[in-house]
Amino acid sequence: MSRLKLTALDPADLEIISAHMQDAVITVGDIRFLKSSGKFALIANRFLWQKEKPPYERRRTGLSFDRVLEAKSQRIRQGADDAVLSLLSIAFTPAEEPSGTVVLTFSGGGVINLKVECIEARLKDLGAAWETPNLPSHDR
Repeated sequence: MSRLKLTALDPADLEIISAHMQDAVITVGDIRFLKSSGKFALIANRFLWQKEKPPYERRRTGLSFDRVLEAKSQRIRQGADDAVLSLLSIAFTPAEEPSGTVVLTFSGGGVINLKVECIEARLKDLGAAWETPNLPSHDR
């Protein structure tokens, strides 16, 4: 399977990235907000939903957002770099066009809100896939 490289510039594009990132696992230590450059980035182990039976696969993936004005989190333990988050979805709540809030929702109730000038996101697979026998499951 080839590596993904996607860009999102509107809510419809962001829905596609969200679908590919569903059930990605991320450690808190792999999340960064670079306020001075307006960039938010994370590295995740993305679950590849294309396979319907084991062995399933994951792939290391980078996800970044540009033009980020503010990043706020709820129910995520800051400083707990080894804590693992499971991403459920990425959505966009519009404000005065084209600005709004990108909302990353995690299982267990964690949320990261990114106040953005506009949607400008990039997803890029960083390496080869590896097998996992585990199908994601979580409490919403």
